[in-house]
Amino acid sequence: MNTLRNGQFFGQTNETLDFDGLIITDTEYTHPYVDWHYHENAYFTFLLQGNVIEGNKKEVYECSAGTLLYHHWEDPHYNIKPDGFTRGFHIEIPKEWFEKLNISKDNIEGSFNMKNPELKLLMYKIFKESKINDNASETSTHELLLNIFSELSNQKVLLEKKPIWVKQISELLHETCTDKLNLTEIAQTLNIHPAHLSRDFHKYFHYNLGDYVRKLKINKSLSILTTNEKSLTEIALECGFSDQSHFIRCFKENMGVTPLKYRKILK
Repeated sequence: MNTLRNGQFFGQTNETLDFDGLIITDTEYTHPYVDWHYHENAYFTFLLQGNVIEGNKKEVYECSAGTLLYHHWEDPHYNIKPDGFTRGFHIEIPKEWFEKLNISKDNIEGSFNMKNPELKLLMYKIFKESKINDNASETSTHELLLNIFSELSNQKVLLEKKPIWVKQISELLHETCTDKLNLTEIAQTLNIHPAHLSRDFHKYFHYNLGDYVRKLKINKSLSILTTNEKSLTEIALECGFSDQSHFIRCFKENMGVTPLKYRKILK
């Protein structure tokens, strides 16, 4: 089985950064099929454009733009790339980084397809920092990555004792976040009382229902901003915002910059 070392990915790597041991790469995937392999380091893959299928020992992920995957070190997997341009953003994390910051590997073993919109927003911020790449970018990247692992640790504790409706509402919101949602209708779909949903949603998702849905919408808008030149009005409507002003306001609250500023950074 192939073992990939620091900064090695199958395809054409167009940019590589070293932020004090964290290896960051921006890669175009060019291989239609990559046989079973693993990486020397733990790493995140954030799909910026296109589609890819990834399989590991437990499951198969059909990944589109905006998909965030985590692999522990020496975790075997394979990849299939459909036709079309596909681009991935990676962060490789050496074992020494975990040891230095006292992060237990027991909370993060294996592979994960991360659905949490907050984790994806944090990864988009790291991507933004890699493009700015100024004197503060290295520090910001380490801080954002620590926030991701902190959120992952919290999730592991909650997942061990969550009720069935938590998974159900997560799937429902990801499928319908661009629609106009009604608390009572959601509660009826899940067969729970609206008061119970309102009270316990924050416990499992760390945000109230409205803020969580807005983060899902922002994630969708980011994948569009990264891949094409649609107008802000078109993106706002496609992502379920009432108008362009609402979209811009929510985007800046979550990303710290306006959509246009973000698009300029990527260029």
